[in-house]
Amino acid sequence: MNGIVRAGRADQAALVETLAQAFQTDPALSWILPDADHRARALGGLFRTLVPADMRAGLALRSGGDEAAALWRAPGQAHSGTLEFLRTVVPLVATFGTALRRGLKVQASIDAHRPKGQFWYLHYVGVRRDHQGKGHGGRIIRAQTAVADAAGLPCWLETATPENVPLYERLGFVTQVEWDIPAGPHFWGMMRPPC
Repeated sequence: MNGIVRAGRADQAALVETLAQAFQTDPALSWILPDADHRARALGGLFRTLVPADMRAGLALRSGGDEAAALWRAPGQAHSGTLEFLRTVVPLVATFGTALRRGLKVQASIDAHRPKGQFWYLHYVGVRRDHQGKGHGGRIIRAQTAVADAAGLPCWLETATPENVPLYERLGFVTQVEWDIPAGPHFWGMMRPPC
């Protein structure tokens, strides 16, 4: 997998650190948490909650030097259920505080635009800022899209970062839907058919 490995429990702290660094300037998370200092503190808490949840629902990948990380939810696992909500609600309230309302608004909008059906869901992918632009993001995404291709399954993702859309297009993703959060970020929902 070109230095890309499936992450285990021992890798969770590194995954959290990589993703927290990568998402410091993400448009959606910047809208939810507009104060940069609060966001810097909160993203560690967010990913400490999401990493184990996504590993239970699918898998996590990391590059050998922790330059990049990806959280994939398995087919049929894109929508979180009641048990997952109960496991994550208290940590997320502690993480987001009064910004939780905006976070729930974004999540509800993402859920409303995500298709039904069987697909691998690229929930989060990030590259540490000092390693961006070196191909790590493409390599870590291709490692799992190859698995999806072998199974004849599509892949889905959402992004609020316009600069990422061309990268995803080069990897075979096609925009299916675009939408705006009122007074907030613009999103692209993209599907990659199996090759």
